[in-house]
Amino acid sequence: MKRKQPAFKYNIAMLLDDNELDNFINQKTLEATYFANTIYVNTGSKSAIEFLKNIELTCTENFDIFPEVIFIDINLPMIDGFQFIEMLKTSFSKRYSSLKVVILTSSVSHSDREKAKKISKDIIFLNKPLTQEALNQI
Repeated sequence: MKRKQPAFKYNIAMLLDDNELDNFINQKTLEATYFANTIYVNTGSKSAIEFLKNIELTCTENFDIFPEVIFIDINLPMIDGFQFIEMLKTSFSKRYSSLKVVILTSSVSHSDREKAKKISKDIIFLNKPLTQEALNQI
């Protein structure tokens, strides 16, 4: 008897965090909750932008593998999460409006929340750890 495939909320999600343990835990949470069928994991902003540019080059009308949701830590070396989001907006302007951007951080600073709102009112701001309840907001 063939087993029925679970219903995923999204086809593709991406995690961006320089902490590999956080990435591992968050990836397992996304998998366990059937949040996304495919999960890309990146540890640096610059490499994540290059990765997304390469993905966009491969996408066609019938084969789109660009993430629908991107979880971003704001405390990243060299290019922080806010700078990464600005780069997303300019490098992928056509896709940005349909992309769900989620800041996933340990920061409890009110100024970080305000900074995210200034970039875009559509940014979802979540605190670590990632939970089922938090994923229900997305």
